[in-house]
Amino acid sequence: MWRDLTDRNAQASHRASDGPRLAGQMTRKKPEAVLVPADERLTGRAVLGATIGNILEFYDFGTYSFFAIQIGQTFFPASDPFASLMLSLATFGAGFVTRPIGAIVLGSYSDRAGRRPAMTASFAMMSAAVLLLAVTPSYETIGIAAPLLVIFARLVQGFALGGEVGPTTAYLMETAPAERRGLAVSFQPASQQIAATAGALVGEILSLTMTSEALSAYGWRIALLLGAATLPFGLWLRSALPETLHRPDTPAPGVQPVSRQPAARRIMSLGFVILASCTIITYVTGYMTTYALNTLQVSAPLAFGATLICNTVGIAAALLGGWLADRAGRRHIMIWPQIAALLMTYPVFFWISESRSALALLGGLGALTMIGTIPYSAFYVSMAEGLPKNIRGGAFATTYAFAIAIFGGTAQPIVTWLIHLTGSALAPAWYMLVASAAGLCAMLLIPETAPLKIRSAALR
Repeated sequence: MWRDLTDRNAQASHRASDGPRLAGQMTRKKPEAVLVPADERLTGRAVLGATIGNILEFYDFGTYSFFAIQIGQTFFPASDPFASLMLSLATFGAGFVTRPIGAIVLGSYSDRAGRRPAMTASFAMMSAAVLLLAVTPSYETIGIAAPLLVIFARLVQGFALGGEVGPTTAYLMETAPAERRGLAVSFQPASQQIAATAGALVGEILSLTMTSEALSAYGWRIALLLGAATLPFGLWLRSALPETLHRPDTPAPGVQPVSRQPAARRIMSLGFVILASCTIITYVTGYMTTYALNTLQVSAPLAFGATLICNTVGIAAALLGGWLADRAGRRHIMIWPQIAALLMTYPVFFWISESRSALALLGGLGALTMIGTIPYSAFYVSMAEGLPKNIRGGAFATTYAFAIAIFGGTAQPIVTWLIHLTGSALAPAWYMLVASAAGLCAMLLIPETAPLKIRSAALR
């Protein structure tokens, strides 16, 4: 799948310098399978395996948000529907509390023991937690134990997912040759969009085939159990992946990795702002099902259809962003689409709130998602390239998890509160505008890391 254009002399030098470490590995009873750069078939299988595992895990985590209203009615009954929804969204946010812990523990574990064992452990914990969430009886059946079990399951899910993104992003980058890193890493955000699309598609099918009473009673459980059913397949897939941690680095000519702590800290600081921006936009977009049902008062099929369209478009946009980043550089593909998305946000939401039509909801949000998703694929690879390999998994995971914990867990409750406080259907646009502007400022300060651009600059 990937061509490796690395100079053979550079490979020999790396192998020589890694002699003591490789010798230590040979003394193990079961040495780790190390990804061989020249094995293109193996590399393609590794990328596919990491991406599928990521899809399954994000499906389990995100499905909760699609059924926030039904889950709130099951575990957090209240006389006020707004209070029930807010309790459900707060529990969704509880999954973000343990994300930084999982990022630190599993991210640093991936930098010590390898990407594969960290990704496998994360997947196993996520699957167990979503199974617990799916089978927990309602509040009417077991009382206060029901919401407590739901909160515990969300905390475990947060821990698992906190340790997923960093190792997976590092893994995708390390499997790819320098000139294809953007496309390879773009499978990380694309896989998240695929997972969200799968969740929205399941929600759409269930809403079309079940009554609202059945959907509230057990339909959402079916959606979660579909994710839990992937446990055996996911564990098998990830346990068979080759390892990249001990693979010799093969940088492109003229590209020097960032090794000084101040430079790495600067990249992590800017990355935190960009990830916070991305998180707010992603989770506000993911809230569109609840927003369409609760605020716009449209039908359930149209509400799920809007999310389905947005996520489907997001898959193509994420891969397109990575592909463009390999050709035009990271910075250009971050900055210009971000400016376009910033200018589009308010008009699109104004159109939706005024017309409340299928065309506005599907077409407007679809176009905004297409433009707004492109910059973040370029950013993912830029940050991964800028971090030293020995801290890449942990540093990326920790930065991502803290941004998600602070801004992802609060995005949907804040938007719900703003709508309730102001009575305006434009409240999501206000929050997204602030997030987009902050992300753009940080993108302007991110250095270029694309091998093609750095080589060109060195030749001038």
